[in-house]
Amino acid sequence: MNLRPITMSLIALLACPAVLADENLFGYVKGAETLPEYSWEGYTIVTNRKGKSDGHYEAWDTQIELEYGVTNKFTVSGSLVGQAVDTNGIVIDGYLPEDKDSGLEFSGLEASAKYNFLSPALDDFGLSGYWELDYKTIDPHSGQDKDTLSFGSLLIGQKYFLEGQMIWAGNAGVEATYAKRGDIDNLPEDFEWSTDAEVELELLLGTALTYRFAPGWFVGAEILYETEYETEVGQERYSIFAGPTLHYGGPKWWATFTWLPQLTGGGEKFEGQDDDYHLIEKTEQEFRFKLGYNF
Repeated sequence: MNLRPITMSLIALLACPAVLADENLFGYVKGAETLPEYSWEGYTIVTNRKGKSDGHYEAWDTQIELEYGVTNKFTVSGSLVGQAVDTNGIVIDGYLPEDKDSGLEFSGLEASAKYNFLSPALDDFGLSGYWELDYKTIDPHSGQDKDTLSFGSLLIGQKYFLEGQMIWAGNAGVEATYAKRGDIDNLPEDFEWSTDAEVELELLLGTALTYRFAPGWFVGAEILYETEYETEVGQERYSIFAGPTLHYGGPKWWATFTWLPQLTGGGEKFEGQDDDYHLIEKTEQEFRFKLGYNF
């Protein structure tokens, strides 16, 4: 009997014990691993979005998430979501109606599930499905009232190289959103602010690679492509973000930091923006910090 495939799988399993607990090696791209059965993990995720090449724009997104391993292959989670928007000196017709400094406020709830079809440690190539349902009450771009209900589905691939020292992950997914804005008083003259219900469809592709350069430490990079289609305008936008990521994992806790500047983008633009990017709904750069603890 050829023992080499079994031996290599065991080596990868022993080399990456924390990854098997759904440790987030990347800030944006998801991995295929799920939590062990009956185990818990808590996350705090903070994202900073800033820069629209005109005026001042900065937003903070926060998420507190609790995840539970129903079985070794099936994980569920729930999240409380908050955000803050600080914008001045920039008005974008249909999107940013006024200066606003909202401060951090509750903005919604999220629920998700992940099912692991193939384990990257035991089956050579990992494959999982991920599903997410979100309800939010605030527009993430303007900070104005906006009810949105979104459902997303993601296919996740993951593979270990060099006996677990190098790890690759890839995502492909789609998200459908039903959205309706609230009314705003005293809008600028001729400012467009539709309160009709909208249906949006977003497509996502992501890939990431990381390398363990010291015990518990990984350094890598991730890249995201996003495009969105809306009811009336068809393809509204697209953007490509890419940047470095740094991760540390200990026996009980882990932390990940990612810087993701926008490389290029297109679609709808506003007067005065940098033509190389999409900056109506996206920003010039994002920073994300994740902190997780295993119970």
